[in-house]
Amino acid sequence: MRRIGASVIERVTQACVCASMLLAPVAATQAATEEDPWEAVNRPIFRFNDTLDTYALKPLAKGYDAVTPQFLEDGIHNMFRNLGDVTNLANNVLQLKPHAAGVDSARLIVNTTFGVAGFFDVGTKMGLQRSDEDFGQTLGYWGVPSGPYVVIPLLGPSTVRDGVAKYPDTFTRPYRYVDHVPTRNSAFALDVVDTRASLLPAEKLIQGDKYIFIRNAYLQNREFKVRDGEVEDDF
Repeated sequence: MRRIGASVIERVTQACVCASMLLAPVAATQAATEEDPWEAVNRPIFRFNDTLDTYALKPLAKGYDAVTPQFLEDGIHNMFRNLGDVTNLANNVLQLKPHAAGVDSARLIVNTTFGVAGFFDVGTKMGLQRSDEDFGQTLGYWGVPSGPYVVIPLLGPSTVRDGVAKYPDTFTRPYRYVDHVPTRNSAFALDVVDTRASLLPAEKLIQGDKYIFIRNAYLQNREFKVRDGEVEDDF
């Protein structure tokens, strides 16, 4: 098994049909189908999310990508990733990974100060590699099974475990603590559009039935992350 990209699944609408697009096609079909007993319900929700993305989010992302200078787009993306390192740090602590938590802490300090609030990813250039952790992975680390595959309206691909875990992760994100509504909503909207714009090239990876492709890619990616890359070839 292999992972051909990393997903950033994580924020409202960001995950809406996008999170799993960072992976190449996977051959798994039978095992994935067994993980999707609610396909009859999932497919209509998937179509709703995909339609919303096609006629609303994707055009916004294309416009943003077209008018935003590349250096500025990269800087904005880095700033949101820097904020996401708080989530990585919290979950590495919960998973009892002191080295990874230390790297997360160092990245936050270096990028927030020398990187100008994260606009420049100084940490990566210093060899501090970014983690990609969330509470769903933490639950999986401690043995909580994923449960059936489920497509959540607006939130996109998930499982029962990962869907429930989305709420605790909100406590590590800045939007919960911003009282000024226009500022909070503007930052959130920019985050969503920036994330969608960064995923535009990944759409070329999709082959065949889009629903099945994204389902299989999502399940493989989550398995890969929960096991820290040690995935048996059982899909």
